[in-house]
Amino acid sequence: VFPVISHHIIDSESEILARTRDVMKQFGDVYEQQYAVALFNSVRYEIEGGGGTQSQLLHRKDPLAGRSIFSGSLFQYLEENRKWRNRFVSVPNSYNIDLYESKTAHERGLHPKVTINCAGYKALGSMEEYMELINNSLPGIKAKVGNHPFIKCATQFPLILWHPYARHHYFCVMTEKEHKKWHAVLQDCVRHSNNAGLSEDCTVQTPAFTDSVRLHRQAKGHYGTWDMMCGEPPQILANLVMETLHPELRNVIGPRLKGKLQQRQRNWMLISDAVYKQVLSQTTGQYEALVEACEAQKAPLDARLRTDMDQIITSKEHVNSKIRALVLPKAEQLLRTSVQPYISSILEALMEPTSRGFSEVRDVFFRELVEISKNSINGGGKEKLGEQMERLSMLAFHPVKMQSCYEKVEELNLEGLQQRFDVSNPSVFISRAQILMREQMDNAVYTFEQLLNQSLEAQGEENMVKTIQRCQDRVLKKYDYDSSTVRKKFFREALLQIIIPYMLQQLSPSCSPELPRFKELIFEDFSRFLLVENMFEEVVLQSVTKDIMMAVKEAAVQRRHNLYRDSIILTNSDPNLHLLGETPGVDWAAKFGGEEPDGSVEAEDRGSGRRRKQVVSMIQLDGVPLPYESCLEVPGVELIPEEDAEACKEEDQEDEEEEELGQPAEPKSPDSVNEIRDLINPVVEVVLPVTEEEKSDVTNGTEHASGTIVMEDGVQEEVTHVTTVVDDRPRTSPRDKMSPQMILKQLVGSKKQEADKEEAAIKNAIEEIEIAVREDERVAEEPAAESDGESSPPPVPDSRSRDDSGFQSPTNEGPDDGEPQPITNGLNRDDKVVDPAEVEVILA
Repeated sequence: VFPVISHHIIDSESEILARTRDVMKQFGDVYEQQYAVALFNSVRYEIEGGGGTQSQLLHRKDPLAGRSIFSGSLFQYLEENRKWRNRFVSVPNSYNIDLYESKTAHERGLHPKVTINCAGYKALGSMEEYMELINNSLPGIKAKVGNHPFIKCATQFPLILWHPYARHHYFCVMTEKEHKKWHAVLQDCVRHSNNAGLSEDCTVQTPAFTDSVRLHRQAKGHYGTWDMMCGEPPQILANLVMETLHPELRNVIGPRLKGKLQQRQRNWMLISDAVYKQVLSQTTGQYEALVEACEAQKAPLDARLRTDMDQIITSKEHVNSKIRALVLPKAEQLLRTSVQPYISSILEALMEPTSRGFSEVRDVFFRELVEISKNSINGGGKEKLGEQMERLSMLAFHPVKMQSCYEKVEELNLEGLQQRFDVSNPSVFISRAQILMREQMDNAVYTFEQLLNQSLEAQGEENMVKTIQRCQDRVLKKYDYDSSTVRKKFFREALLQIIIPYMLQQLSPSCSPELPRFKELIFEDFSRFLLVENMFEEVVLQSVTKDIMMAVKEAAVQRRHNLYRDSIILTNSDPNLHLLGETPGVDWAAKFGGEEPDGSVEAEDRGSGRRRKQVVSMIQLDGVPLPYESCLEVPGVELIPEEDAEACKEEDQEDEEEEELGQPAEPKSPDSVNEIRDLINPVVEVVLPVTEEEKSDVTNGTEHASGTIVMEDGVQEEVTHVTTVVDDRPRTSPRDKMSPQMILKQLVGSKKQEADKEEAAIKNAIEEIEIAVREDERVAEEPAAESDGESSPPPVPDSRSRDDSGFQSPTNEGPDDGEPQPITNGLNRDDKVVDPAEVEVILA
C-alpha cells in the first residue's frame, strides 16, 4: 500500500475497529435469539412433518465433482506498476478465479499469484459501464461526461470486476468472441459465488443468520431487499459494516486526497479495499466465535424442545391470537388500500421474463438431445455418443451455452416499485431465478442420463434412436411440471420479499410499542423460543399470504406462461425413478470406451495430481505453441462446439470450391466427415508414391490432429494437416496445378457418385426381391383361397413400416407420390447412407 494510503488508514484504524466491534456486538445479540427460534422451527418441522410437492426430476448432490470450469490466458492490469501482464487463468469448481504467471506454473502445482472470490462483484464488459459506477465515488465531485479513466486499456475489449468496497480487477482480451466468452465465464463466477455462502441444507444456521441480518438492518431503518446479501457469512457481515462505515470514511478522507481526479479516484479505491480487508478479517474471527458458542448450546436446547414441544406450541398459539387481534385490522386496511391493487401488476412483471428464461432452458436442452439423436441416426458410433453425453452432463454449468437463458431473465424490470415498495434493485430476483434455472437444467440432464443408462442396460443398444426419443419425452414432461412448480414458488417468495418489508415499515410505528406487553404471556422457560417480534411478522405474513396465493393460482388456472394448476398432480409413472438418484453418475467416456471429447482440456488439481475434466473446452489448433503465452494465441469462442457460425462458413467455402470444379453443391451431412477420414490415405497415395512406413507416419499424424479438433467444424484443419506433409515432396500427378483441397473434393465427389449408383442398384434389387416374394406368396395362397371360397389373397404387410419413435426410416415412402417424407425433430433424410450390412439384414 502506498504511503499516502497507509497514512489515511492509520488515522482511521481505531474508528474502523470500534465500528466493527459495535456492529458485531449488536448482530451477535440478535443472532443468539434467532438461533434458538430457528432451532425450535427446525425441530417442530421434523416432528410434525410436511413439505411441498415432490420433484419429478432427479437431483444429483455434487454435479461438479472432479471438474474444473475454465482455463485460458488474458491480460491483467497490475496496480503496483501500472502495466498490463499476461496471466494464465484457471477457474476450478469453487468458481474462484486463480491467476498464474504462466500455464507452466499452473501445471507444476504452484500457488496462484492472486485468487479472487467473486462474491459481491459485478462483471462489466465495457469501460463506459465502469465509468458510470466510479464517477460518483468521491463526495462533492461530478465527473464530466466522457471523462477518461485512470487506466488505459491495452485493447478495445476490457473485462472489469467491480466491487463497491473491495479492489477492482481489470482484464482485457484480443477479440470480440473471446470477450463474449470470458464475460459469460466471469458472470457465472459472480452468480455462483453470490449464492454459495448460505446453504439451504443448514436448517438452523442459515435461517438464523438471514433473519438476524434482516432484523439488524430494519432496526437501522433499512427495509426492503439488499443486493449485498451475497457470499459467505463473514463477507455479508463485512458488507453490513461497510454499509454505514464506507460513506462516513469517504466524507472524512475524500476531501484530504490530493492530485487530479483520476489519481484521487484511484487512491480512494485502494483505501476502500484496505479498509474492507481489515473489516473482513475482524468479522471472520468474531462470526466463527459466535457460531461456536451457539453450537455449544444446541444439544441442551434441542433436548428441552423435544420434551416440552406440545406446551411451547400451545403457548405460542395463545400469544399469537392476542397479537393477531391487535395487528390484523390495521394490516387488512393497509392491504386493501396500498397492496392489493399492485399485486397483479407485480406478478406479471415477474412472470414474463422468468417464464421466457425457463422456456429457453427447455429449448436448449431439447436442441442438445436432437443432436444426440441425429448422431445415432447417422451411425456416429458409441464413441461419438459417449463424447456427446459427456458434454451434455455439464450443460447446466456451461456459461456460454446457458447465456441465452440467463439473458431472458435479465430483462426483468420493476420500475415504479422502488419508491412504494423500497425495491432498490431487481438483481436479487434475477440472480435467484438464474440459479433456479441452472438447477432445473441440471436436474433434467441428470434424469435423462439415468433413464438412458437404465434403458441401455435393459434393452441393449438396439433401436438407439427410439430409446433416446422415449427418454427425451419422459424427461421433458417432467421438466414442464417441475418448471411450473418451481416458478410458482419463486413468484410467491418474490411477492413476499417485495410486500412484507413495506407492510412492516408501515405497521411498526403503531404496533411495535404495543408488543412488549405480550411478553408477560410467555413462560420464562419458553421465552428463548418464542419472541414477540417474530410472531408480529408472522401475523403480517399471514395477512397477505392469501392474496398472493390467489393471484398465483389465478395465473395458473388461466394457463398463463405455461403454469399448471395446483390440482394437477403428475402421477408417478416411474415408481423406481427416485431409486436411480442414489446411484453414482454415469461415466459415459468409460462406458463406451471412447476418448475425451474433442477439444476438451483436462486441468490438474493443484496439490493432488488428479486430472479434472473441464466444462468449457479450450480447443487447441495445429501450429499454436503451448503453453499459450499471449491472448493472440488463445483460441476464441468460434471454436467452442456450441458455436455453428464457423461450420456454416466452411460449408459455404466448400460449396464454392465444388462449383469451381463443375460439381453441384450438395448439403453437408455428418457422414461426410467419416467419408473424408476414409479418403485421406488414398489422397496421399495419389499425390505421392509413399512407402508403407511413411504412410503409417502420415496416418498417425492425422489421427493425432483429429483428436484435438472438434469434428463438427474441424474438417478443414484435418485436410490442411495432411496436405502440409505432402507439399514437401515433388509431385508426379498431372493435377499439380490444383490445390490439394480441390483434388480431395474431386475424389469425394466421384466417391459419392459411385456410392449413389451402388445405392440405386441395391434399391432396385430389393424391389425385385420383394415383388418376387409377393408373387410366390400369392401363388402359394391361391389353392387355400379357392378351398375356402375366398376370391382374393390377404394383404401383404409392407416391410417398410414406419418407426414409432418419431423418426422415419430412410427407406419409407410417402403415401401419395412416393417421395420421402420429412423426418421430424429437425433431422434430414440425407443424413442416412445405406450400409451394405443393412442390406444383408433386409435380405435375410
